[in-house]
Amino acid sequence: MDVVIIFDFDKTIIECDSDEWVVENFGLTQLFSALLPTVPNNSLMVSFLSSSDLSSITMYMILLKQDRMMEELHLQGKTAQDITDCLRKIPLSLNIISAIHSAYASGCDLRIVSDANMFFVEAVLRHHGILHCFSEINTNSAVVNEDGRLQILPYHEYRSSSHGCNLCPPNLCKGLVIEGIRASSTEKRFIYVGDGKNDYCPTLKLTPKDCVMPRKNFELWNSISTNPKLIKANVQEWKNGEELEIALTNLIRTNCENYKDSQKNRFFEDFLVSDCKSQTSPIAPPGSIEKAVQVPH
Repeated sequence: MDVVIIFDFDKTIIECDSDEWVVENFGLTQLFSALLPTVPNNSLMVSFLSSSDLSSITMYMILLKQDRMMEELHLQGKTAQDITDCLRKIPLSLNIISAIHSAYASGCDLRIVSDANMFFVEAVLRHHGILHCFSEINTNSAVVNEDGRLQILPYHEYRSSSHGCNLCPPNLCKGLVIEGIRASSTEKRFIYVGDGKNDYCPTLKLTPKDCVMPRKNFELWNSISTNPKLIKANVQEWKNGEELEIALTNLIRTNCENYKDSQKNRFFEDFLVSDCKSQTSPIAPPGSIEKAVQVPH
């Protein structure tokens, strides 16, 4: 059985919010806090704002602010390389790096599903030498345009159609991403590692054979604790990089042992069936057995 380990990025792989790190290091915190992005005036956005909770709306607003701040950095003469240099300074727990290397070496399929953006995620992972460990990164797009300005674009194109989930911001429904990954094989077993409110939707998509690893005392953990009966997956909490490494390593080891046992049992079952078939003689139809020839004495 394939094991797919899905990581959130901000406050999961890294300790901070990557966008806040960039804003703070370039001295734009006050401007970022005061900035009120203009919400697109269309029916989809009106529906979203009226049906979604505050945290989803906040995440969407942050995405708009991120792109606006990239414009501000460009106006101040900051280049994409300047932003990359800033991102490389984000500290990453050695335990997290070790856990990722270990999971990759064990043959697990590692992926990222994040509401950050591709430029930030790749810059950090590449700097710490773990980008190659991930087979796929699902996050908001980021491109450097012809003027050298970094633009951040939504993962889902919400301007033309809605993903229909009121638990998630319009730019990214992580639950839909999980469903897409699972659709490729029903045999996949998921381990989901996250911290935020937007990790709750994909958590609800997990099955009893899966595991969710919420960071203790963060929003995902709080949401799960509020009504644990809604969660079908096994729950394994963690609070820092050391605990995550230990818990994740144990989960992978247990899964490998269970898989080996199931394969061994399947082998013996197949062997016994084939052995029984080879030792079973067909019953001859009546009258087909010749009478014994008596030999005169």
